[in-house]
Amino acid sequence: MRIVCFLRRAGYWLVNDERFLNESPSERKEDLAWGRVIPFVAVHLACLGVFFVEFNKWAAILCGFLYLSRMFFITAFYHRFFSHRAFGASPTMIGLMALLGCTAGQRGPLWWASHHRQHHIHSDTPKDPHSPSQRGFIFSHTLWFLTHDSFRTRWAQIGDWGKYEFLMRIERYDWVPFALLGIVCYIMGEACVGLVPGASGVQFFIWGFCVSTVLLYHATYTVNSMAHLFGTRRFETRDNSRNNPLLALITLGEGWHNNHHRYPGSARQGFYGWELDLAYVGILLMDWLGVIRDVKTVPTSILLAGRKR
Repeated sequence: MRIVCFLRRAGYWLVNDERFLNESPSERKEDLAWGRVIPFVAVHLACLGVFFVEFNKWAAILCGFLYLSRMFFITAFYHRFFSHRAFGASPTMIGLMALLGCTAGQRGPLWWASHHRQHHIHSDTPKDPHSPSQRGFIFSHTLWFLTHDSFRTRWAQIGDWGKYEFLMRIERYDWVPFALLGIVCYIMGEACVGLVPGASGVQFFIWGFCVSTVLLYHATYTVNSMAHLFGTRRFETRDNSRNNPLLALITLGEGWHNNHHRYPGSARQGFYGWELDLAYVGILLMDWLGVIRDVKTVPTSILLAGRKR
């Protein structure tokens, strides 16, 4: 009987079915969900493999490329599009952005957007999913998304996406593009054997997939944790959001967090020319190419008020 229950829970977990939680009603919502913890820890431990495989520039290039590209997918697609609708796109492009975002291993776009919208509505209050002022730095940086409470998608926050059935299907299997990326990295490494010194499937998997993923994870998480603790406040918002140029650099623009909380609907978070926002540059390029449309910007009144401060 226990085996049947285990298999049923595993099946629910694989398709992000919330019945997964009903299988263990005795667990508290703040308890860690080990089905999430184990893969998260495993990808970190796999990074230790760098001490056992040869390093070369091609491994570094692959690592850097997958870090930057997937950071853009999270920043531009999951955050600015799915969470804030900061620009428009066709259904085909919406599906492509969702699939590309899934390669980052941060669950599906609807789950991501629902928790982020909850953060904006209740920022730095007890209802904020990841406020460092409420639960501490470590919880806001990583532990919050590993709990049973965070397993659920907050459907009440994303009613505008309910009509897109293909997004629901992508959401159920959000781990598949992530896993496929790991497989592709391994195949690339094997294909380079004899062409690149020291290349192997394991080498490309560790550097290209594991190392870049862990770097991507923790750079992304700094916006939840450090961007509410360290930096400057140009605007008086009802939360602790701060602008941090260093975080903006490693996250392609997300570090202008106080700006963002002042006007979340803008596709641009570095409001002024001296605030580097590489994700916004990418969004403008996509707009120029015609693959997206209706890019939203910051009202002039807000820009003028910010300049005075």
